[in-house]
Amino acid sequence: MYNINKIVGMLLLLIMLVSCKNKEGQTSRVEALPYYSEASFTPQWLTPNSIQVKAFHKIPSFSLTNQEGASITNKTFDDKIYVADFFFTTCPGICPKMTASMSVLQDEFIEDNEVLLLSHSVTPKSDSVSVLKKYAVEKGVISKKWHLVTGERSEIYDLGRNSYFVEEDLGATKTEEDFLHTENFVLIDENKHIRGIYNGLNKTAIQQLIADIQTLKKEP
Repeated sequence: MYNINKIVGMLLLLIMLVSCKNKEGQTSRVEALPYYSEASFTPQWLTPNSIQVKAFHKIPSFSLTNQEGASITNKTFDDKIYVADFFFTTCPGICPKMTASMSVLQDEFIEDNEVLLLSHSVTPKSDSVSVLKKYAVEKGVISKKWHLVTGERSEIYDLGRNSYFVEEDLGATKTEEDFLHTENFVLIDENKHIRGIYNGLNKTAIQQLIADIQTLKKEP
């Protein structure tokens, strides 16, 4: 019969093993992430830096303004991995949860200069620079890591629907007047290619996103 010291020792060892497994177990589902080029998010398995990849869909040039009043363009993300989403500051539903998920990513990569976050306002007329700044302060947004951007509504909506493909209602015809509202986060690599889409309300999906970013960082 085991004495109490042996039982306690075995329990402590088991806890340590489980903790190590959880910490180290955040790995991607695959060794390399696929590429995506359209709204169905059908994965394309391509060789990084190949001729095919260089001609593949990329996030195009854009020019927006962040919570500090600074100009944010596609060049801001040159040689950076970033996560993009679409929100608005007065959203009472999914946006606070999405912001909380983005905060998890901010904390995870706070010391990593290779990883940035980009949140586009889908109500840019009301989400002015000052409004975004107030929201940023309230939510603990660190400006050098996480850009909350406003700008021309047409540009933001075009980016969301035709570049990031964030909406899920495939085949539905949308106009600029139709509201863009989605919980999706999109992972973009250092060359502006889409490498993943994740539910920003799902904690498991966010942990997978963190793991996929780590995988992407190892890509040649």
